Amino acid sequence: MKNLLKLLSLTLTLLFLTSCSNDDSPTTKSLTLNLTGLAELGSNFVYEGWIIVDGAPVSTGTFTSVDFPQSFSVNIDQLDDATKFVLSIEPANDTDPAPAATKILAGNFSGKNASVSSALVADFSGVAGKYILATPTNGMNNNENSGIWFLYPNGPSAGLTLPTLSSGWIYEGWVVIDGKPVSTGTFNNVSATDNFNGFSGAMALPMPNGTDGFFPGEDFLMGAPSGLTFPTDIAGGKAVISVEPVPDNSPMPFSIKPLVGSIPATAVDHTAYNLGKNLASLPSGSVSR
Repeated sequence: MKNLLKLLSLTLTLLFLTSCSNDDSPTTKSLTLNLTGLAELGSNFVYEGWIIVDGAPVSTGTFTSVDFPQSFSVNIDQLDDATKFVLSIEPANDTDPAPAATKILAGNFSGKNASVSSALVADFSGVAGKYILATPTNGMNNNENSGIWFLYPNGPSAGLTLPTLSSGWIYEGWVVIDGKPVSTGTFNNVSATDNFNGFSGAMALPMPNGTDGFFPGEDFLMGAPSGLTFPTDIAGGKAVISVEPVPDNSPMPFSIKPLVGSIPATAVDHTAYNLGKNLASLPSGSVSR
């Protein structure tokens, strides 16, 4: 009888220890993001991380702060099996369980780490650009230093060499006037007018020979934003081409700015000036598990 009781006690002890051992096994693991070059998003959007497990995306959580490092608790089995990390921009109250088209960073895991870059947005290594100062929407010789057009005057021809962007992104031109970035409009075609002419004059743009439209750019002649006066002189400012998420509710340029150029203080209208590569602005970073 005593032996039976001892055996029963030993069995219960083993069951208890086994149960405790199983309960103590971790079910989650930390995923740490250390990223640079991300911009603050408008109030209606968040960043969301994803790991790719067996070809399917699994969310690792959302965030709005662009201060890093940041860590997230993720299912240990899924994180160990993940082959890739992707960062997207999502609506703040998103009900879609899948990533949006606005994927900004991605990289494959190699062991515990993944180096991530914005190469999935586009390959910006070959970008180049030229622009002129001119105001074609109010006629010649009228405030010519109050407008910018991303073209080369010979022809004229397209002044921008830009790659095709992946879904969810669009280009936007900017001029920094007295320290304030002012949009010239968004576009995806370097040989056609952009989608904005809110500051331009009433005259129709001249159509280049053999093309269906003008080029991206803007005349700053009316409707100036608060703190600015139009017409103006943009010499001494900066010209910028950025890449913006779609949709975008931020009035400021996004952090991806592949082309930037200082407009000479002595700039002469209808003269081509260069935009410089600004690839250091591209977001990048590392992810560890």
